[in-house]
This record gives sequence, structure tokens and C-alpha cells, in this order.
Amino acid sequence: GAYMDNAAITGKVKAAILQDPALKVMQIQVTSFKNVVQLSGFVDSPQMVDRAGKVARDVSGVVSVQNDLLVK
Repeated sequence: GAYMDNAAITGKVKAAILQDPALKVMQIQVTSFKNVVQLSGFVDSPQMVDRAGKVARDVSGVVSVQNDLLVK
């Protein structure tokens, strides 16, 4: 179909976040629908919000990222 399997995209984004040394210790939840990834949870700084969004956007198949991460 036109859309890649969202479970696969979610898994790839989670894996990419876990491979990032600064992000893997954060509490980041990942969901996706129609190739749009939503990030939610808590990180330590605004830079981590940006970094997580970039990591998610760089995953193959991701159309856009809704970054709902909060700085705690």
C-alpha cells in the first residue's frame, strides 16, 4: 500500500532513539499512524526534544513527526 506498516515504523523509530546515547535513557513513547510519528514523554532539555525529533524524522518511511515531548 501507500503507507508502510506503522508497527514497523514505530519499531524503527524506537530503535533509532535507543541507539542514540543521549536519548536512550529518556522516557520517550513512540506511536505512528499513516507514517506520521508521534513522540510523547519527558526529556531533560529543549535540545533533547529537538534531537529526538530529528532522529525520528531521519527514519526511512516517516512522513512527519508530531513532537509532544515535554521538558521535565
